[in-house]
Amino acid sequence: MNTSKMEKDHLLHKWLNNEATAEELEKLKSDPEYASYVQIADASTGFEVADMDSEANFEAISNKIKPVRPLKTPNIFSIVWKVAAVFALLLVGYYYTTTLDTSVKTEIAQTETFSLPDGSEVVLNAGSKITYNKTNWANSRELSLDGEAYFKVTKGSKFSVKTAEGTVSVLGTQFNVSARNGLFTVACFEGLVSVAFNDTLLKLPAGKKVQIENGKLMVNEATETQLPVWLQHESRFENIPLQMVVKELERQYPIHVAMKNVDSAKRFTGTFTHKNLELALKSICEPLQLHYKINNNGAVTIDAKNSK
Repeated sequence: MNTSKMEKDHLLHKWLNNEATAEELEKLKSDPEYASYVQIADASTGFEVADMDSEANFEAISNKIKPVRPLKTPNIFSIVWKVAAVFALLLVGYYYTTTLDTSVKTEIAQTETFSLPDGSEVVLNAGSKITYNKTNWANSRELSLDGEAYFKVTKGSKFSVKTAEGTVSVLGTQFNVSARNGLFTVACFEGLVSVAFNDTLLKLPAGKKVQIENGKLMVNEATETQLPVWLQHESRFENIPLQMVVKELERQYPIHVAMKNVDSAKRFTGTFTHKNLELALKSICEPLQLHYKINNNGAVTIDAKNSK
């Protein structure tokens, strides 16, 4: 018997769920499409629905979801510290660049002429070193000297040359400073210089020189020349220990001098040239009744013996 589509669907539903009555089953069997329903029902019995593990599925999905981090409100103290750190770095950089020194150094038998930031001229003798701050020069015309140098200072603020033996200060002049191994010599060629050593302060006018040995004033007299003699390739000494004279000879020539049987108290007054080693040795040894020998390796021996 034919039924409406709604009734048929309801009947099929009950049949597939084994809820149809005997009377309803007989009605369904009388439907011409019943054989097809039976075939579909038999085929669908082989279908299996996979078991669903809801907890495992939830965990897998949760692991794939990246946690959302809440936005943090900026900490005002953190910002202040970061700004302070930047300013600290800038201050360190400024301090480093303004305190960085410039050095000029000469080797054996070498002199160097150069200008300071204010145009002042410096001639550096052999084996000497000058250190100054180029960045801060406009505020402080101050330098350190180890050795000997001649200065032509432009007029301006106070200009100071610091050495281990004392300090020379000027406003604008020409002068020479030598500070080596306890011997401190200053000669003024133009203007006026101030020489400070220990607790003593001397004013040195043009044409005067002082020589201070181990903190004691030894010479205070007129200069013999218009310029330092070493600018003319000579070294001049006045009653100087022989050891210091030999050290200067080693600065002007690439040699090593060994002294044998020589009285350490000997002192020398005179000059030697920077251009001829043989002549320089004669100038030193003959007045002191010493003799010398230049060895094949360039070393020099000075001996008190009369025989060669």
